[in-house]
Amino acid sequence: MYAITINEDKVREAASAGYDEFVNLFADAVIDRVDGQFGEEAMANLNADQMTLVAFKYLHDEVMDGGFVQLIYNGYGPFVFFNPFAKVVRMWGLDDLAALANKAGKLFRKYGKEIQRECTDDEFMAMFEQYPEFDDLDDKFVENEERWVEEIARYIDEHIDRFAEII
Repeated sequence: MYAITINEDKVREAASAGYDEFVNLFADAVIDRVDGQFGEEAMANLNADQMTLVAFKYLHDEVMDGGFVQLIYNGYGPFVFFNPFAKVVRMWGLDDLAALANKAGKLFRKYGKEIQRECTDDEFMAMFEQYPEFDDLDDKFVENEERWVEEIARYIDEHIDRFAEII
């Protein structure tokens, strides 16, 4: 297993700055430890909580910026939907996030290859009209985002040793 360490002062600073900063501190520490490469080696050397946290960060950042279509177009679909993301967040107590991820995963399996194809900016923008099934999922994510980030921050705080060693 990779040793992921975070300075205690940084944890305190992030905690006082807010839930987003706290969650990002831990997710970024994992991403930095594997140099942003999530191949077989990283998968073998990170635990399920660490991988799920990173998947949530990618999901969060992409969906908040451009929805599930953008997440898939930018290549994060397999990382989020072909790993046990939904199962783990359900274990964290986020049943509604797990259900949303499962619905999005079904659409990814249906449309993923089409959405991931190379295209112009105009063709990419047209995808939002071509795949309206994602609209409700995007809206639901945005509506619940603050609560989910808060719940994940609380989960990390209560199980901090599953994410990093605080030094």
